[in-house]
Amino acid sequence: MRDTKESRLLLVLLIAVAFALITVDIRGGEDSPVDGARQAAATVFGPIENGVSAAVDPVGNAIAAVRASGERHDRLARLEQENAALKAKLGSDDRSRSRLGQLEKMLKTAGKGQYGIKGAQVIAIGAAQGFSWTITIDAGANDGIERDMTVLNGDGLVGRVTTVGPNTATVLLATDPDFTVGTRMESTDELGFASGQGDRPLRVELLNGKADVKKGDRLVTFGSQADKPFVPGVPVGTVTRVDPSGGDLTRTLYVTPYVSFTKLDIVGVVVQAPEKDPRDTVLPDKPKPTPDRP
Repeated sequence: MRDTKESRLLLVLLIAVAFALITVDIRGGEDSPVDGARQAAATVFGPIENGVSAAVDPVGNAIAAVRASGERHDRLARLEQENAALKAKLGSDDRSRSRLGQLEKMLKTAGKGQYGIKGAQVIAIGAAQGFSWTITIDAGANDGIERDMTVLNGDGLVGRVTTVGPNTATVLLATDPDFTVGTRMESTDELGFASGQGDRPLRVELLNGKADVKKGDRLVTFGSQADKPFVPGVPVGTVTRVDPSGGDLTRTLYVTPYVSFTKLDIVGVVVQAPEKDPRDTVLPDKPKPTPDRP
């Protein structure tokens, strides 16, 4: 159709009729006089509309799938983060359980010996204080810690307090070459002096050069005057080697300490000595011998 005056007039007329029909249809509601025409149009154009909708739906579904995939990815990422957090918490719980085990073992040892102890945690190691074999603990004068107090853990003798600050203290370890403690042999009561040798076993000089000693014998602290720096009965270690007796006035033993000095964490400072010497009662139970197989 050419763009003439008549065609433009016809277009305006058709638009006016369309608006009139829409107005009548809206006002008529379900009783609209054009309802039949609308249903007829729906019959004609409905299949086409459904076909177009069917053609468009896969695209919409694909978009929804991509969106859901993104949501699943986010959910997976969140789950992975939660899993990592749980693993970290489990690791923390393992550490807490380890410390709780150390504390329970130390309290059991203190209970056997009737030692009044102040628990502390190792917060530093090394030569920062001028010694080769020392640790720093998070307890000091404000906690009742004094110089020359015995330090132990659940396994046995750790060392003695050498320097005390308000909230921290330095402990000289039993492995330090400058460390010496009086010892007593289990059962035989033979006395001696144990000295540190760094990462090697303790060296013990028994006062009796003819003492009957064998591998596997055990030692505890003999104790000091007024219980400083050492209280009696604290487990020291097990004899691993005995030098041959050569008629000397003393006899040399080499003792593996009960304490693992490379794994120190929870320790106890003995702030109150026992009323009486616990003797050998604090030593760990001896392992039961295994029967020989036929």
